[in-house]
Order: sequence, then structure tokens, then C-alpha cells
Amino acid sequence: MLTARNPDQLRDLVEKHNDAVLVTPLDVTQQDQVDRAYAAAIDRFGRVDVLVNNAGYGYLAAIEEGEDAEMRALFETDLFAPVNLIKKVLPGMRERRQGHIVNVSSIGGLVTYPGVGYYHMVKFGLEAMSDTLAKEVAGLGIGVTVVAPGAFRTDFRGPESMKFSSIVIDDYKDTAGKSREGTAAGHRKQIGDPARGAEAIIKAVEAEHPLVHLLIGGDALDQLRKKLEDVRAETDAWEAVTRSTDFKD
Repeated sequence: MLTARNPDQLRDLVEKHNDAVLVTPLDVTQQDQVDRAYAAAIDRFGRVDVLVNNAGYGYLAAIEEGEDAEMRALFETDLFAPVNLIKKVLPGMRERRQGHIVNVSSIGGLVTYPGVGYYHMVKFGLEAMSDTLAKEVAGLGIGVTVVAPGAFRTDFRGPESMKFSSIVIDDYKDTAGKSREGTAAGHRKQIGDPARGAEAIIKAVEAEHPLVHLLIGGDALDQLRKKLEDVRAETDAWEAVTRSTDFKD
């Protein structure tokens, strides 16, 4: 089953797979549409074996530039909607003791950059929720994989998937401002191949022992390794102070 706010965008997949595909319109922030989509899936296929939470968009703003309505809308789509969909399919998966949930996060759910703070918030939240959920359902025959892509050549950096704050503060031009410029300039020039990324996700889900955290894209791997090195160096340097806060017997 395939869903999208605009089902016409999925026409090529329908033509390729014919009756094997059911396409249903879905705005993940609208509960009535979620209910109808789930009911349609059950009516056609009898159950949901795999849920892929891939809906989302980006929002660039320095923290001070963030607009309240835009911030809340981002959380509704990128974090709260995936949680809602997971809660929709989990009862059936628990009953069958079988299923897999895939949450598409971002390397931005593991590392941070100026100007991307609000997007980092929702993706860090998705990473934490996925990691927790994986522990909760591990004994129920249900797998959870959270995917952290690097920069893939999709429409994500285009005008339909990337929003920019209308508030621009000049003092942030060399930090958040650079992120705005770089994101727009990198559209359609990303190193990641979407088809190969999809193959990697399928491979992870079908593995005998599916992993919880999947990085896709060499750039994502390089960024995470750099962060791990930095965190290790910082925590090691401050170890004495950290341990000094414990009670002394």
C-alpha cells in the first residue's frame, strides 16, 4: 500500500505494479485520513506487516528566528504523526507477534548544524522514540529500524519539502545564514542515490537480525564518526569533574 498527500505522484509505481499496489491519499497530520488509510489497508490486505514512516519536510531557521506556528507544524508532521501511525498498527502486530516499523530519520537526528535546530529537534526525537520502542517490542516479534540518511538526491531540498523562516536576523548570517545558502545550492547535487538507499532499507528489514539504527550514505557515516570522536574527547577531558559530583562514602 502506498500513500501520499497527492496520489498522482505515485502514478509510475501504480503503472509498474498494477493490482499489487493500493494507493490511498494521506495527510499524516489528519486523523480521519489516517483512519481511512488503515481501514483500506486492512480491507485489501488483511493486515499491515511493515509500516514505513517517511512523511516529513525540513525547516531552516536560527533558533531565535523560528516562527511558533511553523515550529509546531513541523513537530506535528515529522514527529507526532509517525508516533500516531505506529500506535495505529501496533495492536495488530502485537496480536500476530510479527511486524516491522521503519522510521526515516536523518543524519540530522544524530548531529547538529546552525540553522537546522528545529529539524534536529524532531529527528532527535524520532531517533529516541525508535530506540525506546525497539526495546519495548523486542520480545513481541516486532522489529524497529530507524534510518538516518545523509544527503540523497531527492526533492527534499526543493521548495515543496524545505521551508525557510520568514524572519532573518543579520547577526546569524555567518551561521544559520550559511546553512540556508548551502541547502538551496545543494539541491539536486546530493551524493546519495535514492534507489540504492531504498535497497539498503529493504536489506536491513529482511535481515535475519535486523538492526535498529541504519545509516545510509557515506556522508552520514563520516559525520557520525566525527561527532563520536568529538564527544569522546570532550567527555574524557571532563571526566574528573563529572565523577566529582557523586556522593563520597
